[in-house]
Amino acid sequence: MKKDSLLIHGGVGIDDVTGAVNIPIYQTSTYRQFGIGERGEYEYSRSGNPTRDALEKLIANLEYGKHGFAFASGLAAITAVLSIFKSGDKILINNNLYGGTFRLIDKVFSNFGITYDIFDSYEDIKKKIDSSVKAIYVETPTNPLLDVVDIRKVSKFTKEKDIYLIVDNTFMSPYFQNPLKLGADIVIHSATKYLGGHSDLIAGLAVVNDDGLGEKIKFIQNSTGGILQPFDSFLLIRGIRTLGLRMIKHEENAKFLAKKLEENKYIEKVYYVGLESHEGHEIQKAQTSGFGSIISFKLDNRVNYRKFIKNLRFIIFGESLGGIESLMCHPVTMTHAAIPKELREKAGITENLFRLSVGIEDKEDLLEDIEKALEGALR
Repeated sequence: MKKDSLLIHGGVGIDDVTGAVNIPIYQTSTYRQFGIGERGEYEYSRSGNPTRDALEKLIANLEYGKHGFAFASGLAAITAVLSIFKSGDKILINNNLYGGTFRLIDKVFSNFGITYDIFDSYEDIKKKIDSSVKAIYVETPTNPLLDVVDIRKVSKFTKEKDIYLIVDNTFMSPYFQNPLKLGADIVIHSATKYLGGHSDLIAGLAVVNDDGLGEKIKFIQNSTGGILQPFDSFLLIRGIRTLGLRMIKHEENAKFLAKKLEENKYIEKVYYVGLESHEGHEIQKAQTSGFGSIISFKLDNRVNYRKFIKNLRFIIFGESLGGIESLMCHPVTMTHAAIPKELREKAGITENLFRLSVGIEDKEDLLEDIEKALEGALR
């Protein structure tokens, strides 16, 4: 079944009990048991719920994996995955990844003796590998500078070293990129973003192919309890059904805007993987079927960046990304505030950097909004 059909018919599809074409919201905490030691498929909704199960089967199908897991947030999914490691283990991470992920590794898992090191290239990975490294954790493209990691190349290396490759696939979604097919061991999504698509839920997903790894994450999910609730599972299934249509429109708008912004004299630099000028453009083409809709850009010093934000009319200044509406973010004070200033600046995350999640509005309206905001913010 091709991707557009999987979005509609993947996973459970039709409810076996009632024949409903939409999986019902099984809003229950517990289930009747038939006697001592006689229970059905479900016993308690932390351990399993039909609505959540339908979502977990769906995301496993979409990522071409065996086992899917749904969590209360993207960070809850990351927490569960990182919980497979133990004291003394080290994880290598990108040099510019989501600040919340960095904070989790730096401030929480460090308390349990799990350490990390930061890499900025494939050659750097090879230099920093030692016996304590048990996983490489990557975002590709990264948040917010859109660096591209060659998943095939890194996965070949991790298999040689017998360590895990974990890929955060939030920016691309399973519609454009499937890391498991490229050799990754674990794929993670903040499903709050493109998968939900409507800025109306918080959710996280993880998918694996290996049965043993699936058992570990399932045990952690049940033991720690950071599960996604039935209603949000229902909303997320509904959002996923229109993922393809939305991603096509998101990308169409982003390609148009990126080219226009690259030509704008008040913008110093544009980061978008769909531009041929982007350093990772060719790798992106080789491992995905699309470029997504995240654009980051640095304003020229002639622009008052605080005034620029105030001047936007309908592009929303706010956290998150991947919704149908366009969202502008200032990483230094928002998504990456948890990262120490020296690390931010070393990576290139500066005060004049903005990240734009391009929505599905009219592309000419979006361009006009940005251009007028820039013109009105000149020093």
